[in-house]
Amino acid sequence: MKTSIKHLALLLLALIVGSCKNTKKTDPSGTEEPKAVETVDIKREEINYKADTTNLKGYVAYDAGTDKKRPGILIVHEWWGHNDFVRKRADMLAKLGYTALALDMYGQGKQAHHPEDAGKFVQKVMSDMDVASGRFEAANKILKNHPTVDSTKIAAIGYCFGGSVVLVMANMGMDLDAVAVFHGGLMPPQPTKNIKGRLLLCNGEDDPYISKETVSAFKKKMDSVGADYKYISYPGAVHAFTNKTADSLGKKFDLPLAYNKNADEQSWQELQTLLTETFAD
Repeated sequence: MKTSIKHLALLLLALIVGSCKNTKKTDPSGTEEPKAVETVDIKREEINYKADTTNLKGYVAYDAGTDKKRPGILIVHEWWGHNDFVRKRADMLAKLGYTALALDMYGQGKQAHHPEDAGKFVQKVMSDMDVASGRFEAANKILKNHPTVDSTKIAAIGYCFGGSVVLVMANMGMDLDAVAVFHGGLMPPQPTKNIKGRLLLCNGEDDPYISKETVSAFKKKMDSVGADYKYISYPGAVHAFTNKTADSLGKKFDLPLAYNKNADEQSWQELQTLLTETFAD
């Protein structure tokens, strides 16, 4: 008997180890001056790179209006693959003053259009940690060598599957100053003292893939290794709460996915706070 899509999704997830600013001025008479608009010149680059003989496709975004070196942020996609969602997040980070690289964990920039395909892609990558870490590190090297990036200031963020990836990479001792996870699996099962940077984990309180018992056990394990982390559960939010396509995908495939505007905006603000504090000069 074939396993239902919903059960397959649960199983595979368990296996996953402002482009402008407005300013107002008021003269002594109390008259408000006209708004001055500061635009950000976002440069977007398609990149091709390799790891384990696999061709990978990435996307880099940064503010081309300044020559100042800045922190670099790696972005790992959901289990759907490297798509417009992570590219938009790269643009958003570029507007905040970072250079962002949306990387490719599957190869050829391929995307899944069905949960069964997504599960197969995830399992293939995460079943071989040398492959997974190699693809992540290949993107990391590209980012560090980008002419706009201060190679001593690197962070990584991930969504869903991507959240599990960045958490595992941090646990392996990757040189990351900060790691942020959005609706991601609470991996690794046994954290180590190799974690070097600060961790931010943002999940939905009503996410059926992440039980309260799992959260409690995760926190205890993180505390046991002295990890510097912040865990946030957003009431009313379920899986994929940052992605506006989650509603339609949830209905299409009968999965507990839904966009949550409050959780999305609040978790994005938490990310900004994390990055600002981490990279403060």
